Amino acid sequence: MKINVETTVAAPIEQVWRAYTTPADIKQWNAASDDWHTTAASVDLREGGAFSSRMEAKDGSMGFDFAGTYTKIVKHKLIEYSFGDRRAQVEFTPDPKGVVVRVTFDSEATHSIEEQQGGWQAIVVPLLVEREAAGCGCNRPSFLP
Repeated sequence: MKINVETTVAAPIEQVWRAYTTPADIKQWNAASDDWHTTAASVDLREGGAFSSRMEAKDGSMGFDFAGTYTKIVKHKLIEYSFGDRRAQVEFTPDPKGVVVRVTFDSEATHSIEEQQGGWQAIVVPLLVEREAAGCGCNRPSFLP
């Protein structure tokens, strides 16, 4: 079964693409909650190239690696990749409000569809978060205008 998550990012496509494909930017937004963070990321953005990110609880109690291989790249439009025996695609679609980022991925059997969708959505949503709007001004991703 395929699962979809998406968010709209109020930034130009070039900045959104860079945020999704640059290790330094990935480390800023790639976490499902404030008590997790990405400690390492690597990207070889080409068909057949590898990517990986290390996500860890900030208290050091647990962590995991997410890694795969890019299978198709269309700059500023599409990223497809495999991870284990599963596949995913990320579509970047210009919109009057910015860029819609839609991730479609194969489900797995360990967690419910709702848990998987919620977990992936929690990771994708920080792309749009402007913490300054909440008044804290903290950890604002560098790719946001």
